Amino acid sequence: MSQFDNDIEPNIIDDKMVQKAIEELCPEDLKLARREAINFKDVTELQLSFRNILQIDSLWQFENLTKLQLDNNIIEKIEGLESLVHLVWLDLSFNNIEVIEGLDTLVRLQDLSLSNNRISKLEHMDTLQELQIFSIGKNNLTTLEDVVYLRRFKSLRTLNLMGNPLCEEERYTLFVVAHLPALVYLDFKLVNDSTREAALLKYQHLTELLELEEAEALAQLKEEQAKQKELEHHTAAFVEHLNGSFLFEDLYADDPEAAKLAYLPGVGDLLQTYREEFVLVCKNLFNYGLQEHEKREAEVSSFCECLHEALMANQRDNRKIILDFESRNKRRLDEIHNASSYDIAESKRAESKEDILQLSEALMTLEMLITDQLEELIKDFKRNTADIASTFNENVKGLMTQCRDLENRHHERLLEICITTLEKSVKDELEEDLPDDVRTLLVDKTTIVKALNASHGIRLLKINKRESDILCSTYRWQASVTEKAFQTEIDRNRECIKKIIQYIDTLQEELENITIMEPMQ
Repeated sequence: MSQFDNDIEPNIIDDKMVQKAIEELCPEDLKLARREAINFKDVTELQLSFRNILQIDSLWQFENLTKLQLDNNIIEKIEGLESLVHLVWLDLSFNNIEVIEGLDTLVRLQDLSLSNNRISKLEHMDTLQELQIFSIGKNNLTTLEDVVYLRRFKSLRTLNLMGNPLCEEERYTLFVVAHLPALVYLDFKLVNDSTREAALLKYQHLTELLELEEAEALAQLKEEQAKQKELEHHTAAFVEHLNGSFLFEDLYADDPEAAKLAYLPGVGDLLQTYREEFVLVCKNLFNYGLQEHEKREAEVSSFCECLHEALMANQRDNRKIILDFESRNKRRLDEIHNASSYDIAESKRAESKEDILQLSEALMTLEMLITDQLEELIKDFKRNTADIASTFNENVKGLMTQCRDLENRHHERLLEICITTLEKSVKDELEEDLPDDVRTLLVDKTTIVKALNASHGIRLLKINKRESDILCSTYRWQASVTEKAFQTEIDRNRECIKKIIQYIDTLQEELENITIMEPMQ
């Protein structure tokens, strides 16, 4: 762990300030920094207190920071902390902050100090669910009821509100303890049992109501999360919103002409029959999609298992070869060191060189073999996924054709009803009293046909689009998993060859650096 403690004049944290922080390390760390070129990513603690800082910036480089001190500056806005997702401890006390904000990504934060600022409202802290210690004393908090906001932090055990106007209320202590029953320390004092009992007795009617509301809200949240998770599963199967009437209703969305025609005699029953048959096909497609999703997942899982087994076997072979070599190499290096003559030592060194070359060939051969083996596995995987995708899409096309057939039949029957109604209207034989806007469609056959064809065309386009979305998603999945497999293998192969070369180079360098001394005569 490296800790920077620096005196920096500028009032904005920038790259220059960060660089100066490196230069002003304590002597031991500075020596280490110069020797090993410390990476900002290795820094876990950073202290920038009393630096006259106005604006937070350029801290994105410290992405593994766990502790940050920015107290006693002139900061006006909490910002620039988005990348510090590992932060556990944050001190922003003694600044000029007016609004709590910019903390959304600090989900691991446990200790937060905002004391001695100008904050007037507790807000924008919902993501800090691991918060245990919160100090916000000497701010401008005036409304005691705002403390209820802190109930969402179930791990909060220590709270400091001392010095805020709300502390002046007579009911302050009992109100806070009643509404935050898990508190252990309030304003640097231990919450004793008598205070807790008095608080519960005084505010039980309010806290019980809050608990009920919170329970209902939690149940609703869990229900929404379950629905979201279910939707994500359906989306992964490419059949989201097909387990009901969503697509059918979408066909008629923004189609006022269809709504008008529903008043015609017989159209209501016709539409209900169409709806039932169409939704049934959608549900069949939905169930089929979920089954095929399981097949796709199983194929990927099987491929990964085969891949893992092949790589593990390869690693075992590599390990055995290397262990055997290192055992021989150690003995030979000892023999070189202890050789009774220069010639014997040189002979042993030559043997070592040859052994290293053979090791290199053996490791490269194993890598070539595993590369060929994985290449065949990936080719089989590509064929299998292509077959799965092709079969799925062909069946999707068949089911969507059923949807189009239902739409076409419905359109033809609807057209017949409209023409018949038009003929009766012309002869003044209509028994039903139709609304005026419906009668405007019954002007002549051309008007009716044009209106029906337009609606029919829109519905067919929506069916075709849903079909296209499924087909495209399937092909994207197939391309994605196979391309990822190929690229992962390319990266693995390159990295493995690189390691082999580095290992062989190290062995050769170690051998070359052995100094062979001529024996004393």
